[in-house]
Amino acid sequence: MINTILPLSDYLVLDLTIARAGPTAVRLLSDWGADVIRIEAPTEGDIAGSRQGPDSQNLHRNKRSLCLNLKSKDGLKVFMDLVKRADVVVENFRVDVKKRLGIDYESLKQINPSIIFGSISGFGQEGPYAERPAVDQVIQGMSGLMTVTGEPGRGPMRAGIAVSDTSAGMFLGQGILLALLYREKTGEGQWVHTSLLESMLCKLDFQAARYTMNSEIPKQEGNHHPTLSPMGVFNTKDGQVNLAASTNKMWGAFCEVTGATNLAANESYATVESRLKSRSALWQEVNRITARFFTSELVEKMNSVGIPCGPINNVGEAFNDHHVSSLRMTKKARHAELGEFDLLRSPINFSKFKHGDAFDKAGPELGAHSDEILRGLDYSEEFIDRLKTNGVVKASRTK
Repeated sequence: MINTILPLSDYLVLDLTIARAGPTAVRLLSDWGADVIRIEAPTEGDIAGSRQGPDSQNLHRNKRSLCLNLKSKDGLKVFMDLVKRADVVVENFRVDVKKRLGIDYESLKQINPSIIFGSISGFGQEGPYAERPAVDQVIQGMSGLMTVTGEPGRGPMRAGIAVSDTSAGMFLGQGILLALLYREKTGEGQWVHTSLLESMLCKLDFQAARYTMNSEIPKQEGNHHPTLSPMGVFNTKDGQVNLAASTNKMWGAFCEVTGATNLAANESYATVESRLKSRSALWQEVNRITARFFTSELVEKMNSVGIPCGPINNVGEAFNDHHVSSLRMTKKARHAELGEFDLLRSPINFSKFKHGDAFDKAGPELGAHSDEILRGLDYSEEFIDRLKTNGVVKASRTK
């Protein structure tokens, strides 16, 4: 039986985040049914780009917007009234900012002891760099990622996506879900936090473990795998492919299906260790073979014998691939001004929940839901009008 009520439908989330990492965490919750109220300052610009642009729409779909001045007495009252009803608050302010505003975890748990308070920062909530500002590329550099990305001798290279931002968002989203599970057992809320730097160090994974276990400093390997061969990019008649024939079984299959009997008999390529040691010469040998085939032909041959192999697509080619189409990785969003357009869906799949054909809401205009949220707090129309008159709240007619 497929459920129409999503797994987080009973939860109210207050989203104070800006930029990318925090919104990524909240998007995990909103995509699976949480009622997310995005609380934005009246003078706050849209840091993720145009509010109606792809970046902002991708980050803030399925949210309602309340335009609220937290620096005012009445604005703080509205926020605290929401906190009393909320399950989760997510923020990515610098450490001193949330304390100065009086919206840190210690303050909020006095209002709602079961609140789960999620925080993302650049460097963590304490330590020598805790007060530093951060962006994705700075963290890519400080974590060591840029020294293992790119080709040897070409200098450090950033990854082509905001990997530390999105990683931190994913980890915080997971942490919030763990805290919700703990609260189901105990009734207790807690503070959950991570940082771009912690997340990126974790994402280094086995490259980091090579250092922590053996004091080995990983280096740039370009398109080669750092510990396996042949695994990397090889030429074809009409382009290039990624090919991974690194295990003994795969290497034997590669030699057999391509007729490379001379390579199969070469003792320099007989083991995983010897193939890595002879990687440069082996790459040239394998490249001469792959260059005899068209990309599609080679992909078919390799996959038919269990060797991972695939084309190197641009983003458009990736989304137009017939397998990607079958995964239905996009859903419709409907916006009052922009009309209908496609956005990426959550990559998580459940047997009990369907993704549906459309998002519940497109990314909201600033303050698009201010009136309905305030009325939901049972405020009088007189009080709501006063909030607007005094500039505490702004409301947009466009949803």
